[in-house]
Amino acid sequence: MTRIPYPRWAVVLGAVALLAPAMAVGPAAATDDRRGAAVVRIDQGTVRGSVSADHLSFQGIPYARPPLGALRWAAPQPGPVWAGVRDATKPGAACAQLQGLPMDRAADSEDCLHLNVTTPRTAARTPRPVMVWLHGGDFRFGRGDVYDGQRLAAGGDVVVVTVNYRLGALGFLAHPALAGPGGVTGNFGLQDQQAALRWVRRNAAAFGGDPGNVTLFGQSAGATSVCAHLAAPGSAGLFHRAIMQSNSCANPVQTRVEAARAAEEFATNIGCVDPGTVAACLRGRDPAQLVETAGYPGAGVDLGPVVDGRTLPVDPAHALATGKLHQVSVLTGMNRDESRLVVWGMEHSGLNCPEPQPQPGDEAESCPLTDDQYRDQVRAMFGDRAEKVLARYPRDDKRFASETLGAVLTDHDYAEPIYSAALAFAPRVPTYLYEFADDDAPFFTKGPEPTFPTGAYHCAELPYLFTVDYAEAFTPAQQRLSDEMVRVWSDFARTGRASWPRLRGAAPYVRVFAGGGESGTTGFAAAHSYDFWRSLR
Repeated sequence: MTRIPYPRWAVVLGAVALLAPAMAVGPAAATDDRRGAAVVRIDQGTVRGSVSADHLSFQGIPYARPPLGALRWAAPQPGPVWAGVRDATKPGAACAQLQGLPMDRAADSEDCLHLNVTTPRTAARTPRPVMVWLHGGDFRFGRGDVYDGQRLAAGGDVVVVTVNYRLGALGFLAHPALAGPGGVTGNFGLQDQQAALRWVRRNAAAFGGDPGNVTLFGQSAGATSVCAHLAAPGSAGLFHRAIMQSNSCANPVQTRVEAARAAEEFATNIGCVDPGTVAACLRGRDPAQLVETAGYPGAGVDLGPVVDGRTLPVDPAHALATGKLHQVSVLTGMNRDESRLVVWGMEHSGLNCPEPQPQPGDEAESCPLTDDQYRDQVRAMFGDRAEKVLARYPRDDKRFASETLGAVLTDHDYAEPIYSAALAFAPRVPTYLYEFADDDAPFFTKGPEPTFPTGAYHCAELPYLFTVDYAEAFTPAQQRLSDEMVRVWSDFARTGRASWPRLRGAAPYVRVFAGGGESGTTGFAAAHSYDFWRSLR
């Protein structure tokens, strides 16, 4: 077997499987200057961006003050103002984080509350819809500039905004010692997102956008964030449509008790144990220590959104069940083979190899999952329900054991909660459900080669919507599919409607986006064993 170096996220993926209006002109009137740039005035000052053949790009705009010193673990404050023209041709620093998936990289900055704006280069006859993107990454990883909005902006005739927000312990540590007014702590990352949305409301018109037509969309943890804003009072009126990719409002977030317990565990792990000095101790730690102590998914402290009584007064899952969410149109869906990404990480971590387990940062064996290991994994995950799961998902010679395990985890972790949430949305607001199903979706150009077909894995749809540099090139058919998805996403942002029937319980239509073209189906529930998983809840 070939030995390859793997970052720690691969080991962890395996472990998870184991166990004021702007006084400005829009870009249409922002003529190119001699340096090949576009100049726009926003409420903080003037920014100079970059000009490309079909779009304008403004990067690294600070939408809030840097959360440094006393502003660490505090609500975001209004952004800086400046005289002269600020360069906006390069992205700002990413928020502090460890190395994540291949599209991510480690960072240690707290001065990271920046956003990026991409607009079509052509003049707009009327204000354009605005689409605000919240990246995924388990609330531990990610940055907005990875997702270049050129494809959506130029192809869909919309304004695209991508956002950095505080992550990990710096974004979501809910320690009681850090409590502000009213005893509230945590959810700083969500508050950052709200600050970015307020910035959009004030400044969208400067870029030719319509502040009265904002779509909030996100993937994975970004979709969880969209769910949170649907239930957050402070987010009301800041957006008018919602798109959730590969996550749902059906999954509960942390309670205040759970979040406090996790924060206390974190404080102990970083060596801040004296109740009288714990806040000062935590504030004295540098960002690198904080992100290192938070760790990785499945091998670190569980940090994320929390029902805090103020930013998020109720769990979005409860708000969905009771119909107390902001009434906006919803587009939601998933990728057909979401969890094959987790299984890929497990295979290339060495965790299922017969040799001693690798340590983080070590080289690791590439060991395909065996049939026996598949059964062992299911039994470890599902306990006394395991035999029912194995009977429903038996092994056969037509596909790899890793594909079978991927199907189990996809249907349990994604299909059941996403479909349940969509059915709950449907009676209340216009709801449209999709499934991304390109079996040959481009995979990462960095990292180990898969040993089994990765299909429509978690994150696979992102290159179809954004211009990215981490994935393999499209085939002509995939380029056509990308064009169609850009049209659907941007049309939904424009009108709040999709080009297929609304989801209804009596006619559960799901739009399928696949490499050979698009189709509709009512067979989503059967294909993902929805009733089976509901019976085990």
